[in-house]
Amino acid sequence: MTSARPRTPARLAARLTLVVLVGVPAASRAHPLTFTETTIVLRPDGSFQTDLICDLDALALGAPQNADDAGLVAALGEDQVRFEAFDMLSHGKSPDWDGQGLLQQRNAEAGLLLLEAEAARAGGPVDLVGHSFGATVALAMAEMRPDLVRSLVMIEPVLFAAAQTQNPEALVQMRADHQAVRAPYEAGDVEYATRLFNRAWGTGYPKWPDLPERARAAMVRSFPAVMDCDSQVYDDAVGLLAPGALEALPMPVLVMQGRATQPIMSAVTEALSARMPEAQVAVIEGAGHMVPVTHPEAVAEVIGTFWPEG
Repeated sequence: MTSARPRTPARLAARLTLVVLVGVPAASRAHPLTFTETTIVLRPDGSFQTDLICDLDALALGAPQNADDAGLVAALGEDQVRFEAFDMLSHGKSPDWDGQGLLQQRNAEAGLLLLEAEAARAGGPVDLVGHSFGATVALAMAEMRPDLVRSLVMIEPVLFAAAQTQNPEALVQMRADHQAVRAPYEAGDVEYATRLFNRAWGTGYPKWPDLPERARAAMVRSFPAVMDCDSQVYDDAVGLLAPGALEALPMPVLVMQGRATQPIMSAVTEALSARMPEAQVAVIEGAGHMVPVTHPEAVAEVIGTFWPEG
């Protein structure tokens, strides 16, 4: 596959949900050009505040592991792409989730503010990218405002409920595996539960004891929100898989996964792509769930080729 450089003036990226670090990492490396990140901060009264951070050197879909990581943004060519990202509840600068409503829907509603602003600035629909739980939020946003989404990229979307139609046994196994994480969490050992979850879904490096304290604290902070998403990812409480919902999406859709990811993800990818009329599937060899962090060049090549011209 030959690499294709995107030409769209504005693209929107929903941030990675579990390991997002806000601000400029100490080990960050300067890129030739800068891009911006817009953080949507949710106030306790339910209103939103937009906090613009300029010259941010970080991954649009995660945080650099070290100074040598080119990152997905660099791989795509930040001279031709502007990324805007937002912090979900219990992540980064946004406050902790207050337990009201469904987290998937609350984040999608917040993201729509940024999506609307970006579409207005671009003078038309923009491209939406999401990874992991962020991919399910991106899907929710696309279903809510398809007129503002030019294309949708979902990388490892953890909408496990979709697997029911393709491989129900995989969904049963995923629920059973999840209990190994939920048990210590419900017993009050949040850090150990977070560590187990990171072992299953993280990059595999650095190991938990070797992660910076800031990174461990950020993941532990977000973990109660992660645990409260079970109804959305296992049972589709928001209704993203409702009859006709996926079929009605008019934009081109790319569903991407790593070849070495959790077994259930193949069933999820197949189920989602089968119902979307404009869907394509990409599998990145040798990659796991954290494919945009571990294999940014390969991900960028696929996305750059997929993105519409113009």
